[in-house]
Amino acid sequence: MNNGTMTSSMFFQWLRNKLRRASMYWKPTAQVRKEAQVPYKGPNKRRKYSYVCSCCGKEFAATGVDIHHKVPAGTLTSFAELSTFAERLFVEKESLECLCHSCHNQKHEK
Repeated sequence: MNNGTMTSSMFFQWLRNKLRRASMYWKPTAQVRKEAQVPYKGPNKRRKYSYVCSCCGKEFAATGVDIHHKVPAGTLTSFAELSTFAERLFVEKESLECLCHSCHNQKHEK
């Protein structure tokens, strides 16, 4: 693929990464992040907001939270899986939640 510069696995990994990055700008994803946002009350004068984990209830910096899909988007290893992956990735806000890295990892371990 890509004029012989990528294997099929590399191509679908690249495509999956690009779609996941694009999903960060999906309006429902932004709404979930905005709803978890609270004013920051700590000593760092440059930080304006914290984000509340919907599982543990603790506050984190923007880099400390992930937007979790309640129904996993799944894998993308072929063009046949593309529509299913996109449907599960670009969902409404009821299917998303804001979690800290620790809670997000725990949910994926189950």
